[in-house]
Amino acid sequence: MARPLILVTNDDGVLAPGIAALAEALEAVGEVVVCAPETERSGSGHAISFHTHLRAQAIRPGWWYLTGTPVDCVYFAMMHLCERPPDLVCSGINAGYNLGSDVFYSGTVGAAAEGFLRGARALAVSAERGETGPRWAAAIAAQLARRMLAAPAPMLLNCNVPPPPGFGHDVSPTATELARARRVHVTRLGQRRYKDGVQPRTDPMGRPYFWIGGPPAPGSTDRDHDTGAVAAGWVSITPLQLDLTAPDLSGAQALVADLQQHAP
Repeated sequence: MARPLILVTNDDGVLAPGIAALAEALEAVGEVVVCAPETERSGSGHAISFHTHLRAQAIRPGWWYLTGTPVDCVYFAMMHLCERPPDLVCSGINAGYNLGSDVFYSGTVGAAAEGFLRGARALAVSAERGETGPRWAAAIAAQLARRMLAAPAPMLLNCNVPPPPGFGHDVSPTATELARARRVHVTRLGQRRYKDGVQPRTDPMGRPYFWIGGPPAPGSTDRDHDTGAVAAGWVSITPLQLDLTAPDLSGAQALVADLQQHAP
């Protein structure tokens, strides 16, 4: 029986340490194919390149980069590189959390969502920035991957992995220590706030430019939300769905009621 086929991608670029840690951890779970952007494409969401050409290059067996977005990478790999449909698309390990409204901007989540749209189980994994973030998250990703592959139906999960409370950032725990230290919580998307703004700046040639956005601010502390769970040091697992229809249609129905009455 063939091992599960796992497609690994990210939005930080093919040389990012997070994707190396993720691919290595998943090799114990299944056959791994990597296709990731040539350079960082953070914040690209679900963008796909319909109006420009793409170039691809193999950098070693089973590893490719593409001159496109994370979604391009999943599309290209599923349509061209993979000999059979992947059983799991795993995106990450992102340098920095993807919480709350981040899921609408995140290329990490966008890539996983593309895999889910195409029938695969899909997992987006993010960790705290820094060298040890992927170390904590990789083992969790492998455990989740095994469970997702055994589940009866595909799911799209967004996982954020903080360092466990009581462990320093430079510690490499054993598997037993990691299991004992982890608290895993299934969450909803919380409120993710940023100190937003537009900053006028000047480049070294004296020409003006602008920098948009700002650093994150404290979000919701409710531990049923991903923001609160991660702030408490818990691994947050948020199941996502791609149907954005509002659950209550009554407001829109009232809005167009008069139009319906006067329809020809």
